[in-house]
Amino acid sequence: MEIPVLRRLRDLTDFEVADDNPDVRGWVVRGGDGHALGQVHELIVDPVALKVRYLDVELDARFQRGPHENHILLPIGVASLDAEDDNVFVTALNAETVLSYPPYIELQVTREYEEAMLRALGREPGQPALFYEQDSFDASSFYNRRPL
Repeated sequence: MEIPVLRRLRDLTDFEVADDNPDVRGWVVRGGDGHALGQVHELIVDPVALKVRYLDVELDARFQRGPHENHILLPIGVASLDAEDDNVFVTALNAETVLSYPPYIELQVTREYEEAMLRALGREPGQPALFYEQDSFDASSFYNRRPL
């Protein structure tokens, strides 16, 4: 199955975050240990499916491994919101594991990269034909849940 062309939300002038969902760009991303990992830099969307697929996270300076390795992508369904404090939580990552997470090179997303991200989060990639149907990409659960 062919990977859809993913785009940054800011590049799609006819698109915006739905009125009943918060725009999480600029929100702090926290790992399972509660420590800040970085900030949501951008939303990566599938314009054909009209869905957010990934959060582009700019890591804090202490996690940068190289000059062009300061961003990671997180599948939308692996994170949860704390809208009261403008935080995004990713329980599968922490200050140690984020260092081995695959870095994101802007808009160069291959199926191999997507599968490596899922494995780094402790999830197995789904069937190719149903890849974006798995829980890791369920935006409704991202916008509807908050950490306990």
